[in-house]
Amino acid sequence: MRNFTFKRQLLFVMFMLLGCLSIQAADDDLITKQITIKLDEAGTLPNKIGSTKKYQITNLKIIGEINGTDLRMIREMAGCDYNCEKTGGKLSMLDLSDAKIVKGGLPYIKYIGGVYTSNDKLDYAAFDGCSGLTSLTIPSSVTSIGESAFYGCSGLTSLTIPSSVTSIGESAFYGCSGLTSLTIPSSVTSIGESAFFGCSGLTSFTIPSSVTSIGWGAFCGCSGLTSIYVYTEKLPNMGSDVFAGCDAKKCTVYVPKGTYDDYWLSEFGYFENIVEFDPTGINNVITSNDAKELSRYSLNGQRLSAPSKGLNIVKYSDGSVKKVVVQ
Repeated sequence: MRNFTFKRQLLFVMFMLLGCLSIQAADDDLITKQITIKLDEAGTLPNKIGSTKKYQITNLKIIGEINGTDLRMIREMAGCDYNCEKTGGKLSMLDLSDAKIVKGGLPYIKYIGGVYTSNDKLDYAAFDGCSGLTSLTIPSSVTSIGESAFYGCSGLTSLTIPSSVTSIGESAFYGCSGLTSLTIPSSVTSIGESAFFGCSGLTSFTIPSSVTSIGWGAFCGCSGLTSIYVYTEKLPNMGSDVFAGCDAKKCTVYVPKGTYDDYWLSEFGYFENIVEFDPTGINNVITSNDAKELSRYSLNGQRLSAPSKGLNIVKYSDGSVKKVVVQ
């Protein structure tokens, strides 16, 4: 009897060791280079990848139309399935810049009886719970980012919002604590309630001149903020507690020249440091020799990836802002 027990224990230990080795082997089999998949028809991503590969891909680019069936697959690859349960997915970088979201396919998440995709919309809870995602480029045709679209995506550090987006829904980026900077495109007119609630890693963001409304608690809990650049000369309609939980002493708000009083009397008055700047003229701003360019924008607040002909607005590491003419 004792020998039998010993043999069972030995087999158990061997089984555990083999299990560890298989896990290590699975990790070693991860595909780290970008995999590009072209879909000729929406709903065919599962057929393209297959069940044996979907948990090995870490970097994915999709070209073509995607629907609910494809999004369900992407969610599984990014660590969260239809039932909001964790999977073995390791997808961290996702490029959908050349993809187009269309109506159809299976529901991608179980909430409210199952959520389906809509044409050119990143709908409700699209990436809810996909905490493994670190980088995401949204399709260039998307017009709105829906409620809770990135709820709990705490690993997200890089996000590209296309210039086609006009609205950012309630709790869209709730709890995305990994985001450090954000540029809201000049096409956006409304920012929903709690849109960036709890984005504690966010250090700076830009509000373009197109924004006309900012909902309740939109930036509540963004405790890491050090700078906000506002390009709209007409004060947006604002809910209450927009900046509750932010550091009122540490963060500086830059507002258009001649609007200080309006902003100081609004929710922006929560901050102790409000500074006027001229977003349309060329200021004689002196930057130190050691200052490095942090970011560059067009006049309407759109972030630029490179110098663009005309007037550019450049932010430097010493906190200065300079208007530069590019010939």
